Amino acid sequence: MEKKRTLYLECRSGISGDMTVAALLDLGATEENLRNTLAQLHLEGYKIRIGRVQKSGVDACDFHVILEEEQPHTHHHHTHEHRTWKDIEHMLDNAGLKPRVLELSKEMFRIVADAEGKVHGRPREEVHFHEVGAVDSIVDIVSAAACMEELGIDRVVVSDLWEGQGHVHCQHGILPVPVPAVVQIAAGHGLHIRQTEQQGEMVTPTGAAIAALSKGKKPEKFTIVKVGLGAGKKELPKANILRAMLIEEETEGELWMLETNLDDCSGEIMGYCMECLLEAGARDVFFTPIYMKKNRPAYRLSILCDEEQIGEMDTILFRETTTIGVRRCRVERDILKRRIEEISTSYGTARVKVCEFQGEKICYPEYESVKELAGKHGKSYREMYRILKENLPESL
Repeated sequence: MEKKRTLYLECRSGISGDMTVAALLDLGATEENLRNTLAQLHLEGYKIRIGRVQKSGVDACDFHVILEEEQPHTHHHHTHEHRTWKDIEHMLDNAGLKPRVLELSKEMFRIVADAEGKVHGRPREEVHFHEVGAVDSIVDIVSAAACMEELGIDRVVVSDLWEGQGHVHCQHGILPVPVPAVVQIAAGHGLHIRQTEQQGEMVTPTGAAIAALSKGKKPEKFTIVKVGLGAGKKELPKANILRAMLIEEETEGELWMLETNLDDCSGEIMGYCMECLLEAGARDVFFTPIYMKKNRPAYRLSILCDEEQIGEMDTILFRETTTIGVRRCRVERDILKRRIEEISTSYGTARVKVCEFQGEKICYPEYESVKELAGKHGKSYREMYRILKENLPESL
């Protein structure tokens, strides 16, 4: 059974960068890898402290970025308060980070830069990162990326983001909760915010950017492999923790059905498209005769495929047919346990599909093997199928 390694972030106490990094460390990412990755940035002005704390009696990992205080005789401004998106992108590109760490870090910073740009009415390139682009956020984002890469996360899914209410003080003055950058990120990435009675900010822009990595919904069926708890810095009536779960999705019984209706495509084009779809890994492709508007005879083209193949299937459909739209839905199926075996007969070697149902084995000689042996020995397909069925060994 195929399984994906998925990170599920349960954000019932909101989400921030430091909570996420702490939860990922608790899941098994190592402090050594994290520190080695940060060292590549040649970033100064901070220290990190990693430890354990109790939150409502629950033991959780604590990740803390400690900014060094400005010395009295230095410049009036912290240098990191005036980093632009381009400065940060340049720093990341030149740090020698692992490809996946670089990709994730840049994606998270892009998400924040786009949101801040919309809030302040300027393009991403001109965004001056203040608290969001300060040293602690650079450390949080790169640390989160390093931990995800080390844990081998295939994809991220998140729950609703539980958020507080009221107002918060920041560089630009007093802002409503959720803060404008968080609202922009949620709007741009389909995140669901659930406001609670709690006063104050529970979702930070960095936390929202991490949540925006989410692809798809939490699966209905999954196995929890490991749980990591990351501590927040607030003392709330409820445990202020981010719960990160490493889950394995059981995807064997779930597929996607893609469909499109075609009334202006030739049979040659549709036949060729079917070949392309099957070669690209579709589980099944079939046509159903239908009538469309103006009583036009037409065909519905249906494709069964895995979730990660949807993009490629869409590309083939738009490239090879006249369709201008593809419908899709998730479908579930019940399947028999099966395997392919090779058997030796006096006519040659043949492949056989062996299925199991309620303790009984059902065997089907594979089409290509039957066809090949029938042609080789001058027999009909039906007769060769019968011969192979009769020659199945007891040991299958």
